[in-house]
Amino acid sequence: MKRLLLFLLPLLASCGYGLVGSANNLLAPTVHTIEVPAFVNRTTRVELEQRVTQAVAAEFVSRGRLKLVNSAPAADVILRGSIDSFGIFPVAFNQQGRATQYQISITAKIELLDHRADDKVLWKNDQYRFTENYQVNTESTDAFDQETRAINEIAVRFAESLVTNLLEGF
Repeated sequence: MKRLLLFLLPLLASCGYGLVGSANNLLAPTVHTIEVPAFVNRTTRVELEQRVTQAVAAEFVSRGRLKLVNSAPAADVILRGSIDSFGIFPVAFNQQGRATQYQISITAKIELLDHRADDKVLWKNDQYRFTENYQVNTESTDAFDQETRAINEIAVRFAESLVTNLLEGF
């Protein structure tokens, strides 16, 4: 009896932790192709939609789960988006009062549509928000170049976050 109890006790005491979200919750196994048309830019930041769209498409390709296609007729699902707001805000300063760290915030409207089912909405978020900080080299005189590099990096992380949400259900 003691042996049986010693055997069952660890099984009964285990926590039962497991991941809840999965790609199967959102995308059927029969979904193989995706189109990511250019996001619409509703901000004043030039080329922001290009950077975000390219980063999202590249992230889907790198994951290997779906094949990226260039036309709606070839797509099982379509990911549409618009960049609705973009902001850069100083969040840290040096002793001279110059900003040393900025926060970039992007808010987008995203829809994943099942093109095989008359563009039925599979997933939608009207306020998909991504925020991240970046450091500024106060010695550099080219703040615009630093900002552009930061936007490129943040577009990649925005894409990683979005694709993870879509494929893994988080």
